[in-house]
Amino acid sequence: MLGNTPIAAALFAWLAAQSVKFTLAAVKNKRFDFTYFVSTGGMPSAHSASVCGLAFSVGKVQGFSSPVFAVALWFALIVMFDAQSVRRAAGEQARILNQIVDELLQHHHLSQQKLAELLGHTRMEVFAGACIGMVIGLLL
Repeated sequence: MLGNTPIAAALFAWLAAQSVKFTLAAVKNKRFDFTYFVSTGGMPSAHSASVCGLAFSVGKVQGFSSPVFAVALWFALIVMFDAQSVRRAAGEQARILNQIVDELLQHHHLSQQKLAELLGHTRMEVFAGACIGMVIGLLL
C-alpha cells in the first residue's frame, strides 16, 4: 500500500503531525508520553494533515482539475470543518461535564471516570495540520 502515493502521503502526514504533537508535549511536560502518537486534539491536527496529504497527493498524481481531486479536497474540507467545530464543541462539553461531576462528587457517590476533553482543534491547529499535509502531499 505504501506504493500508492496518496495513501503514503496521508500516512506520512499523519505520522509527521503526531510526531510534532509528541515532541511539543514532551518539551512542555518534560517527559515522554507515547499516547500522543494516537491521541486526538492538540497542535497540530493529524486529521487535517492526513486528509490534506491525501488530497494534494491525489491532485499531484491525477491532476488538480480531476474529479478524483475534487472528491478528495471536499472530503478534506469536511474533515477539517468537523475537527474545528463539532469535535471541538464535544471537547468543551466534556470539560464542563467533568467540572459538574467533580462538584457532585464532593456530595454524592458517582463514577469518577472522566470524559475525554481533548477531542477537537482550534483553527490554528487545523491550519498547521493542513500545512504539514499539503507539504508532504506535494513532496511525495
